[in-house]
Amino acid sequence: MNNILQFLFYILIFPGFAFCVVAGLLIAGIDRKLVARMQKRIGPPILQPTYDFLKLLGKETIIPRHAARKVYLAAPVVGLLSLVTVSLFIPIFNFSIFDKPVADLIVIIYLLTIPGVALIIGGSASGSPYAGVGISREMVAILSYELPLVIVLLTIGRKVGMALDGNITFSLKAIVDYQAQYGPMIAQWSMIPAAIALLLVIPCKVGSLPFDIAEAEIEICEGPLVEYSGPPLGIFKLNHAIKMFIMTSLFVTLFLSGAGTNFVALNVLIQFALAVVVTFISISVLKAITARLRVEQTFKFYWTYPTALALLSLVLVWLGL
Repeated sequence: MNNILQFLFYILIFPGFAFCVVAGLLIAGIDRKLVARMQKRIGPPILQPTYDFLKLLGKETIIPRHAARKVYLAAPVVGLLSLVTVSLFIPIFNFSIFDKPVADLIVIIYLLTIPGVALIIGGSASGSPYAGVGISREMVAILSYELPLVIVLLTIGRKVGMALDGNITFSLKAIVDYQAQYGPMIAQWSMIPAAIALLLVIPCKVGSLPFDIAEAEIEICEGPLVEYSGPPLGIFKLNHAIKMFIMTSLFVTLFLSGAGTNFVALNVLIQFALAVVVTFISISVLKAITARLRVEQTFKFYWTYPTALALLSLVLVWLGL
């Protein structure tokens, strides 16, 4: 019985649903405030994304006449469930739900793809021509950032695996234990190109400027989300905020982790603070100074610079450097 209650606590409270919602909405609010300050504006309050989410929960859900009702309503929920599941796999310094190393990096790669696929399926179920344009763009975005992301994770797995048994490891717990012994991964010069590549991948994975090609509010009226309203739209917006926290927190675990302290609450605060720093570097700065890229520019950019940086780190690690 105790194990069941503990498992439910992990899923519903921490590090699962409730923690992801609070942290994601706070990260989204801080990001908006930072962008406003860099553009010499006051900006909305940090809790504005929370207010917007709660407001959408109270709005009416309008379903298009030609929409596939069940798929249309299920898509945002599927995306949310996948993100909450990802949060269960990400260690917070020495705190991890899983006591033994598991191949969670492979699971995370698949789970992080589901929100994008859910957006595509939900948009296609709405029957809107604007959604059709956004769907094609989301597919291009996925094809753009997945290659450098996989190479970065492969590089880290190889680096840690060489210190363990000479193979490749896909365990986040093993990666954290490695950093607790040898120091943060970003302090090793052969891993710096991979860290830069992941910083460049994060904004496209999240879907923020300058890589918000799928939702482009001014150009195609939010693309796949054009027909969404009420709670389903609120859940999609929540998914965006949670994904922002998940990706920045994953970067912290992969490159800035270690033994941490003996207090879980303090480790959580440190993880969140580092995630805010990563958000500022990876998302806010680009959003404040860069115009949105076109579809072909996004594809060319990711298959050139982040991929080249990730491959450079992989080659250096494979050579034992």
